[in-house]
Amino acid sequence: MKLERQKSPYFQEKQVPPQTTLAGTAALVQSLNVQAPVRNPSCVADHYVKGSIRQEREWRIFDKRYLPENTFEAHLTFSLTHEYLNLLVLKRIFLALPESHLAKYVQSAPTGIANRRAWFLYEFLTGKKLKIADAPKVTTIDVLDAKKYFAAAGLVSKRHKVRNNLLGNSLFCPIIRRSEKLTHYVDQEYAIKAQQIIGKISSRTVARAASFLLLADSRASFEIEGERPARNRLERWGRAIQQAGRHDLTSAEIIRLHKVLIEDSKFTQTNFRKEGVFIGERATDGEPLPEFIGARPNDLEELMSALIDANHLMNTSQLDAVLQAAAIAFGFVYIHPFEDGNGRLHRYLIHHVLTQRNYSPPGLVFPVSSVMLDWINEYRNVLQNHSAPLMPFIEWQPTTKGNVEVTNDTADLYRYFDCTEACEFLYRCVERTINSDLPHEIEYLKRHDQAMQGIMNEVEMPDRKAEDLIMFMRQNNWKLPKTRREGEFAMLTDTEAALLEKLVQEAFAGFEK
Repeated sequence: MKLERQKSPYFQEKQVPPQTTLAGTAALVQSLNVQAPVRNPSCVADHYVKGSIRQEREWRIFDKRYLPENTFEAHLTFSLTHEYLNLLVLKRIFLALPESHLAKYVQSAPTGIANRRAWFLYEFLTGKKLKIADAPKVTTIDVLDAKKYFAAAGLVSKRHKVRNNLLGNSLFCPIIRRSEKLTHYVDQEYAIKAQQIIGKISSRTVARAASFLLLADSRASFEIEGERPARNRLERWGRAIQQAGRHDLTSAEIIRLHKVLIEDSKFTQTNFRKEGVFIGERATDGEPLPEFIGARPNDLEELMSALIDANHLMNTSQLDAVLQAAAIAFGFVYIHPFEDGNGRLHRYLIHHVLTQRNYSPPGLVFPVSSVMLDWINEYRNVLQNHSAPLMPFIEWQPTTKGNVEVTNDTADLYRYFDCTEACEFLYRCVERTINSDLPHEIEYLKRHDQAMQGIMNEVEMPDRKAEDLIMFMRQNNWKLPKTRREGEFAMLTDTEAALLEKLVQEAFAGFEK
């Protein structure tokens, strides 16, 4: 099937590099007028490219010898051979073509690797069966090249002689590229390192560290949303996080957790929402100005069920736990199934997966929300880098309630996504937690105990009073504030006050707050 070679300076609002021609997915999307975002478009230069391929902004530019014939078949082969797999775009390309074209493509090389992958993916994604015979006797191939992607164990499709090692099903399927960063992170075996750290300290100290880290994570998760909840609400959510991983992930369990989060349901639904949802601002007249729009209400049950099935598949495939946590948690927040609380539940799911997969030490919560709060701009960039390219393909209209109503079929926008960047970000959070935050908290507790012992040896006072002394000094660059010296600690003599101050300073010498 011949395609019309289109020379345009722009593709999906991206400026095409000069002296290049669109290739692969981008060429197919433009020629077939496919409505889906191409995130890493390819083009072929009219000249020699050093190293054969180079990255220029969002473009992958190939040497001139890669230029495919201007046919559907050649560009599809180029896409499946040289580009990152984009299931959303691929499905919409398939749906834009007559089945006969796909059948001819497969039959032109029934044992070819790209042809069989296209055949399997066509039937997997669309649910349609091409009217062709099963593959002849030939070596089985994987859908995902394990050198390029993180994959599941996979079952063989005898019809296609293809092993389906995708990380999900046809209704929800993330893709995780085997980037250099992720390969490095996975090789570090941080879970073992965390066990080694806590294995060197007493169970009492571990319990205290766990308590502090849990409180920090709970507070940070609310602060990310711009909230400062009452202490009882914070503690209630902390108790919910402590239960992470104890129960299998189901829609009922997610709804239960949402009810724990939303104590007062007078104004907020505690079930999957029945209306649209968006993130953004409102104009002065109340009209929505969305930066992101969640899945349509009618698609939520199916999407959430498929996400849960994908989580089970990743569990049984023993995918790296941090990668699984990112895929499920970020997939959840993109779907945005609730009217409110999606962000906190999204971060809860990270704890759920890490705990259930025994990645986190028993009883210990990695305070990833605290790290996310510290790196809030990077965190938001990860979310926006995924959601922003989807917005041009979501048709919506404002409602009389100042909400949004999606008017086109958008379910596929939430089914398929490249989770690589989110995985890299989450792994960075886990890395900092294990290499810095956890040791830092343990070191603080050791020094705190040393300071407490020193105080008690010199001046008899209640534990709470001694802890306050340390806290006030920590807040004041390890000096007892004058107002506190003249207030709560007025009964100390000058000699005692100076001695206690010295003891605390020595205990925390060299410690960074």
